[in-house]
Amino acid sequence: MSRPQEQSVDSEGESYQYGRNEEGTQNSHRMLGFSDALLSIIATVMILPVTHTEISPEQQFDKSIQKLLATRIAVYLMTFLIVTVAWAAHTRLFQVVGKIDDTLALFNLACMMTITLLPYTFSLMVTFPDVPLGIFLFCMCVIAIGSVQALIVGYAFHFPHLLNPQIQCSTHRAQSRRHILRLVLRGPALCFVAAVFSLFFFPLSYVLMVTVIFLPHISKATTWCKDKLMGHRESPAHNVEPFSIDLHAPLSKERVEAFSDGVYAIVATLLILDICEDNVPDPKDVQEKFNGSLVAALGAYGPQFLAYFGSFATVGLLWFAHHSLFLHVRKTTQTMGLLNILSLAFVGGLPLAYQQTSAFARQPRDELERVRVSCAIIFFASIFQFAIWTAALLHQTETLQPAVRFGGQEHAFMFAKLALYPCASLLAFAATCLLSRFSTAIFHLMQIAVPFAFLLLRLLVRLALAGLQVLWDLRPEHPQPGQSEPESQSQLLPAPC
Repeated sequence: MSRPQEQSVDSEGESYQYGRNEEGTQNSHRMLGFSDALLSIIATVMILPVTHTEISPEQQFDKSIQKLLATRIAVYLMTFLIVTVAWAAHTRLFQVVGKIDDTLALFNLACMMTITLLPYTFSLMVTFPDVPLGIFLFCMCVIAIGSVQALIVGYAFHFPHLLNPQIQCSTHRAQSRRHILRLVLRGPALCFVAAVFSLFFFPLSYVLMVTVIFLPHISKATTWCKDKLMGHRESPAHNVEPFSIDLHAPLSKERVEAFSDGVYAIVATLLILDICEDNVPDPKDVQEKFNGSLVAALGAYGPQFLAYFGSFATVGLLWFAHHSLFLHVRKTTQTMGLLNILSLAFVGGLPLAYQQTSAFARQPRDELERVRVSCAIIFFASIFQFAIWTAALLHQTETLQPAVRFGGQEHAFMFAKLALYPCASLLAFAATCLLSRFSTAIFHLMQIAVPFAFLLLRLLVRLALAGLQVLWDLRPEHPQPGQSEPESQSQLLPAPC
């Protein structure tokens, strides 16, 4: 008599078999968790070549250094966004592939191994900006990633039991496979053209790689324009596919949160790694300069530790604001996903802000420029968070919980929470333009004041709303008895419980 096979239930309520399964398949959840973690690490660690840009104490933060740093930041942003495109494609690919076996898991490991080479090729790009080899190797890595993903598609369709049940039941699997392969390979195809141009005119390669980032949005805009000009027509893909990895569809909220949490966690970890690497006293220096006193030696690193605590507080509070926002998000739209990726790209630049602020004591002549770089990074990381909420409000019935919609009880509190860092960083940047002599003090004041502002925020918002309510009640025009109250209540006031 055969042994009964054990059953388990996944997060979506679908039962699957494990152990001695006659098809040898496994659920893909753990593999996807591993892939998401690895991709978030790869996307974030590419800031390291930028943060380790060597500026000797004798050098000034002149235009040449500014141009070098700006170029490296721009290349970092481009490569970060390309990695997120690969992550999104991988996520949608495994919406089609429902289960895995050992061969498919090995294919995924080959894809991940190729992705881990991207930071090395990026280091070549920023270290040798005038040599096309770095961008050529980066493009070849992207092509290899697309090729392995195409192999995964081909293998899964060759063994249909690995596919999502909806595609398994489809009578048009061949057309679905061709459609999915087109979506998977169009980015690597553009990178192949970029690799060719890198051999004789590599600046055009950067333009083509930027096109890869916005290709889904360009395709969507092109389809919209064609429908407006020529009338809407059903595409063959929609006729044959009951389920697809449509790159126009937004990713699930859970996957967006998981990837975002990975980026925030890794950024926080990179900060302490920099502390461990650069701020541990040399035993010889302790003996010669501080008479063997480790306490006195550590006191010399006080500004660096102050910069670390301020930078960690910034990372932690930006995550706190992101967590608070997505706690009230029902579903994400494509625009919200793009804005979240842009916010994460600048969050990934916060180790650079730490490096700039920790250099105040070593290079006081350049403190104004370094403060402005740090303020700009914090501003863009936070303003894109605010933009996510603004985009969500445009479709608030579908995307937001009632409490944070216009007129909701938490609407004003969420507005203040998400607006705090953009306003503080912009105010600090403007203050350094007027009071450049006090730029360091202004920046440290911002880093100290904002955490306390978060602690007092709810109290301040309650007091402000109470004041607005008092002013509303003191209006000269009051509705007469028997008349209904005006419908146009202030949207900032909380709805009655």
